[in-house]
Amino acid sequence: MILADKIIRLRKKKGWSQEELADKVNVSRQAVSKWEGAQTIPDLDKILQLSALFGVTTDYLLKDEIEDEELTNDASFDTTVKRISIEEANTYIEERKKVSWLIALATFLWIVSPVTLIVLSMLSELADAIVTETTANAVGFAVIFAFALCAIPIHIYCGFKNQPYEFLDKNIPFELEYGVRGIVTEKQNAFKKIYITCNIIATCLCIFSAVPLVLLSFSGNEILVSVALGVLMIIAGIGVGMFIVVGVRNASMQKLLREGEFSEKEKKRTGIKEVVCGCYWCVLTAIYLAWSFLTNHWHISWLVFAIGGVLFPIVMCICNLIADKQKKD
Repeated sequence: MILADKIIRLRKKKGWSQEELADKVNVSRQAVSKWEGAQTIPDLDKILQLSALFGVTTDYLLKDEIEDEELTNDASFDTTVKRISIEEANTYIEERKKVSWLIALATFLWIVSPVTLIVLSMLSELADAIVTETTANAVGFAVIFAFALCAIPIHIYCGFKNQPYEFLDKNIPFELEYGVRGIVTEKQNAFKKIYITCNIIATCLCIFSAVPLVLLSFSGNEILVSVALGVLMIIAGIGVGMFIVVGVRNASMQKLLREGEFSEKEKKRTGIKEVVCGCYWCVLTAIYLAWSFLTNHWHISWLVFAIGGVLFPIVMCICNLIADKQKKD
């Protein structure tokens, strides 16, 4: 039995398509087709990968006179690799779809929670103020606390819902059963138009949410300015929520397919970016709050997030360069 026949036999025994095998050894489907058609022979590195992947010796693959499979002593391929069925993949995608709305809601609550405090604080500074500064702070912080009490349990609940699928976020090996990749890819292609459209709308909402505030800031009317600031945060919150809803759904399919930022190539990049991203927005929020409370300039301190948003893609590009350099080293 020649190598081509052995690859076909072992692939079918695993229940994989040519595309799925190609994905596991990081080659094109055409390359696998040529291997199985005896048109080309895998290089040594790919032979070693195939040997480990199928759990057979390299001698069995390379020597035509060996007909019976010679299994390696490592049985981990059969026992430790999680296999995801079509039903499990569909359940995961549907669960993430439901959870995406909850994550978006919790994030929206965090974003709009300071609106009451900002508006009341500005109103308390007016000559004929209908609310005192003490009352404004008390009510404002009470609202922030109430929104936090709603948002935190939602995040905890979403974390529990994701526990059965945590292996997708970690370096735990898994495989898609036969036919799963095709179904997930079909779902991803069907969702692509919605994903792109929602991202465009969300981007426009976040950018143009500041327009009313900028225009009304020239009016000199502090009441209108405070209302415009509140509207800005609400519209921006809606935009961010849209990013999250479609982003979580798209990420669920990318994780299963190991594409995009969840591919092997991007894993190191993602790890660095997650750390930097968390620190970046925490520092930005601390600067915003410190500036706002120390100077009481709530009408302009929001610029911290506007500037931070513009600089964020640059920071992510720097993270990518650092990750790529470390990979080369």
